[in-house]
Amino acid sequence: MNPIQRILTDFPALILDGALATELERHGCDLNDPLWSAKILMENPDLIKQVHMDYFQAGADCAITASYQTTFEGFAERGVSREEAYRLIQQSVTLAVEARDEFWETVSDQQARPKPIVAASVGPYGAFLADGSEYRGDYRISKDELVAFHRPRIQALIEAGADILACETIPCLEEAEALVEVLGEFPQAYAWITFSAKDEHHISDGTPIAKCARFLTDYDQVAAIGINCTPPAFIPSLITDIKSESDKPVVVYPNSGEQYNAVTKKWEGSSSGDYACEAKKWFEHGAQLIGGCCRTKPDDIQAIEKLIRS
Repeated sequence: MNPIQRILTDFPALILDGALATELERHGCDLNDPLWSAKILMENPDLIKQVHMDYFQAGADCAITASYQTTFEGFAERGVSREEAYRLIQQSVTLAVEARDEFWETVSDQQARPKPIVAASVGPYGAFLADGSEYRGDYRISKDELVAFHRPRIQALIEAGADILACETIPCLEEAEALVEVLGEFPQAYAWITFSAKDEHHISDGTPIAKCARFLTDYDQVAAIGINCTPPAFIPSLITDIKSESDKPVVVYPNSGEQYNAVTKKWEGSSSGDYACEAKKWFEHGAQLIGGCCRTKPDDIQAIEKLIRS
């Protein structure tokens, strides 16, 4: 049984954590860097562990690791050796596992909530490019090149002991196809795949989310299908479209409603309001894995946990 099925057998929902990078910024980190949160793995790994701990204490059943923008290519551009890059990628899992285990020892009633899992973040090729293309999908490279790009990091994350892979912010179906091809090389591993979306029915490159769900539903190693880093207003109809084509669990963790400007490197607009109340609606629409992406905080996760488990 995959880790998600194991939890959902006993609990109605799995509560994910919220934003990591923007939470690190709230703690004073400067992430205006091509490595983004991966930079903090080198500079202040203990702070990453503390943010994971904050989310567990807020009620999260899952920590998503600081590996979204960790790639061998990205580290090489900073002069980091392949051996050190491998260590840093694996350290992202180690930090989350340590936080989880230390937190779990403090839980007095371990029957009241699931033991949290660690999901190793696998960001899209566009995250490495650091040009916003994870919200466009216009890579102009082949699927074989995407397979070659993703394989070594996925291998490192699996070997580090992650419970599941979080293949997230995927902007095009071709990249999802590449990811499941790599996943097939590691038959004991599981992943969820979440897309970034441009509107209520289409992922970022314009492919209908229903088509993506239809493709992924036949892959046993894909444990859940969904959406992340997308405006909350789009989520209910996207859930409906996914469920029309697949009976896999639906995972959603949109952003706060603010929009990131890849040119100015700043967040624009305003949040969607009561995030937890919106999350309750996603649960009622059929999502079973629910959390937050950019600009969400531990307080949001705490509120979601109380509303969904009340």
